[in-house]
Amino acid sequence: MLKKYLPEFVYGGVDGIVTTFAVIAGAVGASLSAHIILILGFANLFADGFSMAASNYLSHSEANPEKHPIKTALVTFASFVIVGFIPLFSFVFFKTHQVEYAVVFTALAFLIVGYTKGHVANRHKGRTMLETLTIGGVAAVIAYYAGSIVERIVSSL
Repeated sequence: MLKKYLPEFVYGGVDGIVTTFAVIAGAVGASLSAHIILILGFANLFADGFSMAASNYLSHSEANPEKHPIKTALVTFASFVIVGFIPLFSFVFFKTHQVEYAVVFTALAFLIVGYTKGHVANRHKGRTMLETLTIGGVAAVIAYYAGSIVERIVSSL
């Protein structure tokens, strides 16, 4: 049964880690405090996780009779929250070097999720690891600069 829902785990996990790390990167780019980063990160984690789960439920309730829609939604939500927590881990448990630890932990998680994605999709695992790391990295860079630019604009008003 677990293998049956592994694609939902990967789906939720990839989006959870990408969006949560992007929120952190944007907040760091805007020079926000660790306190604010935690608030934004956890708000994203649960709200976006719910949204992903609801979307997954709706798509599976119509299209895939082999999988139970509630189970696909729960697996998506759980993986989004569990894997998406990894970028926040350092902000919860460390007092210094939180951003650096978040980058390292998140990069490792991207590689692990990418490996699992390769397994699920029956694709070259090294390639899916690199793809997942690249997508997450590019999203983080975009979010960082967006946060930095918006912060400068807002500060000048």
